Amino acid sequence: MKTAEEMVAAARARIEEWDAARLKATPEAVIVDIRDVRERAKGKIPGSVHAPRGMLEFWWDPTSPYHREVFAGPGPYVLHCASGWRSALATATLTDMGFEVAHLRGGMAEWVEAGGEVEVPEEE
Repeated sequence: MKTAEEMVAAARARIEEWDAARLKATPEAVIVDIRDVRERAKGKIPGSVHAPRGMLEFWWDPTSPYHREVFAGPGPYVLHCASGWRSALATATLTDMGFEVAHLRGGMAEWVEAGGEVEVPEEE
């Protein structure tokens, strides 16, 4: 049996990881937020694209009936979650599918710590 922590460590060993400084310095990067809608409602990186973890592979795959055009561009694409665990696993999966993607090593927590801008949606 493998633990979730072991799976994340194995994924991180073979994927590209960005830190918040690199992401902030790359304005052409497409930031992909894979967090749950409830997490995203508390704050998001401005301009980020939401792609829930459960639909990510289907939205990315150009042969899927669920494909989203936003994932057909040149990128670079950088996935993020809250702390970098889910995005590491998701990045490994998309890499296995043949896509060039990276992830924000420490997730939204690292972004906030680095002084990255956060947009909080207005309550309805």
